Amino acid sequence: MISKLLQARLAALLTAILFAGAAQAHWSLDNDASTLSFVTVKAEHVAEVHTFDSLSGTIGDSGDVEISIELASVNTMIQIRNERMQEMLFETNLFPDATISGSINLDALTNMDAGASVARQIDFELSLHGQSVTLAADVQITRTGEGVIVSTLKPLIVMSDSFALSAGVEKLREVAGLPSISRAVPVSFTVVFEQGH
Repeated sequence: MISKLLQARLAALLTAILFAGAAQAHWSLDNDASTLSFVTVKAEHVAEVHTFDSLSGTIGDSGDVEISIELASVNTMIQIRNERMQEMLFETNLFPDATISGSINLDALTNMDAGASVARQIDFELSLHGQSVTLAADVQITRTGEGVIVSTLKPLIVMSDSFALSAGVEKLREVAGLPSISRAVPVSFTVVFEQGH
């Protein structure tokens, strides 16, 4: 009799755990399917697109979003320029990562049909080079079969002054012998989160 009661309780406990796992499936960023790019303008008219190649992130059970950008993964297609940005601009030895923090309505996201899209403005905090600034982004959110795609509808403008990066920009300008480098940087992203258990 005790054995059957114990078995029933264990079965109930396992069922509860399985259902809780289904309701609170883990969401993680797919780095291979995600992109984050920024544009620099030098010598007034020369624009170049750069990327960060290493992104990671999660969406928690309460809808908290955390994305980490490995600053040493900056990719300008020129190795010496990558190294200069790491050392002179981002100072990756002191500040290895930038982080994006925000929150979404997870219930609304989960209830979206696969293939459905919605435009939203989301507020988030960008922490970079020891500074944190609240920004707003206009994004398109698209539900997929196993996750979600979030893309900027228009670029964000990030100011170097807001993140104590202007001195680094000036160092880059001097070492490259350029007349100017813009301190307003357009940033775009597409991030893909996959839902797993």
